[in-house]
Amino acid sequence: MKILVSRLMKARSSFSRVCSLSVSINGRLLSTSSDNVDRPSKVEEADTKDFKPPPTDKLLVLGGNGFVGSHVCREALSLGLLVSSLSRSGRSSVHDSWADSIVWHQGDLLSPDSIKHAMDGVTSVISCVGGFGSNSYMYKINGSANINAIKVAREQGVKRFVYISAADFGLVNYVLHGYYDGKRSTESELMKSFPHGVVSLRPGFIHGTRKVGNINLPLSIIGAPLEMILQYTKLLTQIPLIGPLFIPPVNVSAVARVAVRAAIDPAFPPGIVDVYSIRQHSQQKSS
Repeated sequence: MKILVSRLMKARSSFSRVCSLSVSINGRLLSTSSDNVDRPSKVEEADTKDFKPPPTDKLLVLGGNGFVGSHVCREALSLGLLVSSLSRSGRSSVHDSWADSIVWHQGDLLSPDSIKHAMDGVTSVISCVGGFGSNSYMYKINGSANINAIKVAREQGVKRFVYISAADFGLVNYVLHGYYDGKRSTESELMKSFPHGVVSLRPGFIHGTRKVGNINLPLSIIGAPLEMILQYTKLLTQIPLIGPLFIPPVNVSAVARVAVRAAIDPAFPPGIVDVYSIRQHSQQKSS
């Protein structure tokens, strides 16, 4: 038995070396990226590991009462930041104690004048705004609404803008083209408005406990096991058409942790952060 296990381990090691060599030779031949906006940034651990946020930094979370947004708010509060949130509904319906530490603003991103007051004195913005529906609706929410927020943020002197975008999923992009066209339009506008202070996170399926009304949906029952398995299948994501289906899920806490770090740390590299870099950044320890 020991001999069999030993041989299997050696075979696995040899296969990994061959795959790694193949990728290094072929480079980006199988990549679906088409321009600079779609190139993931590299993780730079040394520059961001020991950063401590200034106590006067003011962070605005767009959509802070949603699934991802609420986790972003809690992560920012844990670092001692001054946190506010803006959404169409205003104050969150959540009765947890952390919600009392947030300054809640009501406004509509599709009406730019209604959101200017929320950005007064804001250092950084994290947008968690997005949604599904008809393709026209999805473009409006994922694209037009966020683009309005970007323009207002630039006018109000915001220094950094972090956007929760989405990973490409091959054929799914064509079915939900309003969703993905909106996301990519927002990323393009960000690159123009904040060329040195923009970070777009591209997670796939985000898991955690999602509250819908009075019901808690334990998305991690599915997401966590898939994340454990698919984290080792990065090479398979480069297969044409079906490759993106192998993109691993990521925990909502990891997304929130990286989003806040990207928003407040000037050394955090600007650009696109894919799911693998999100996982790597989230595992770094803050001092």
